[in-house]
Amino acid sequence: MLSLFAPGYVKEARLVLKSARKLLHYKRDILSADSVAGFEGAIARLEQAVSDRDRAAVEAAAQELDKQWAQYLPPAADAGWRENCEVFLVAIVIAIGVRTYFLQPFTIPTGSMQPTLNGIIGYPSQDPPPNVLTQVVDFVLRGRNYVNTVAKTDDVVVAMSERKMLFFFTLTDVQCGHDAYTIWAPMDTLRRSFHVDIGAQYHAGEIMARGAVDAGDHVFVDKVSYNLHTPHRGTVFVFSTRNISRIERGLQQQGIEGSQFYIKRLTGLPGDTLRIDSPLLSINGQQAVEFGIQRVMSAVGGYAGYSNPSPMDAEYLTSPRETYTVPPEHYFAMGDNSYNSFDSRYWGPVPQDNLMGRGLFVYWPFLPHWGFVR
Repeated sequence: MLSLFAPGYVKEARLVLKSARKLLHYKRDILSADSVAGFEGAIARLEQAVSDRDRAAVEAAAQELDKQWAQYLPPAADAGWRENCEVFLVAIVIAIGVRTYFLQPFTIPTGSMQPTLNGIIGYPSQDPPPNVLTQVVDFVLRGRNYVNTVAKTDDVVVAMSERKMLFFFTLTDVQCGHDAYTIWAPMDTLRRSFHVDIGAQYHAGEIMARGAVDAGDHVFVDKVSYNLHTPHRGTVFVFSTRNISRIERGLQQQGIEGSQFYIKRLTGLPGDTLRIDSPLLSINGQQAVEFGIQRVMSAVGGYAGYSNPSPMDAEYLTSPRETYTVPPEHYFAMGDNSYNSFDSRYWGPVPQDNLMGRGLFVYWPFLPHWGFVR
């Protein structure tokens, strides 16, 4: 208690003594007997000066102990680099832990959840890209980058391959008969929006791909909530496609091994009976009341309501007369862009074990959807 009222130089000296004793205890087995004796002597002299409350003696003894410290216990080589590496490694471990157990970033790949969430969208244009400053602002705020690839010679596309760069960027390497091009856009977007595909022919000076590509909304997925409570109807959730046979067959036909992660709106819980009478979705004989589902059914603000898919393609809810009851431990998933969504109407319900978590927060880009997902 009395130590609280000790002079500042005494408190500082006591901290130095505490550190010196710990360090000597840690290094004692590797120091010579003379080094240990010298270090202990310096500690004893500082202890005596503190006991005498002689400020000048305390300062002199502290300086002597510091010299002993430097003489007998030199700092490790590259200590600064080592400390920075330790901090970096700790940050990596924390980030991996957060990603594994709490929040995981997820990129919206397609337009199946529009306009709630934007996927990767290409906008072809004949106009050249804007100036560099505009491009930087558009990338930061909207996640938009510009492509402008022109054929150097008369040529034909013979191969295409996709690769990632710095997490945010997906590039496509386009190999032609004479020249090779790298276009800053996903391969599927190039094919769908810019019609760049194997076999496409171009004349020298002809535009291959020009316009803008939006990167799609980047979402944090909450991986904790589903460990605390069962999923709620009407929320946006992310799940694995493993053991969903129709999806897996489609992936294999595209040469893709393993499963993927999809993001949809949870429209049916285990035991729910669903029916679509476009644009409305009925659950257990009543029109759905959840906010996200009602927004889709409103058919305003970019939403078109829920649709009955063609029985030639889909398995479930293909007419207003048809109902579907979700089996136990399964969930029914549908995209908000119902007319352009490959969802449970086509491949069935999602097994409970496939659930990753709910879409929580759009962290980038900042326009137009930054904030909590609803």
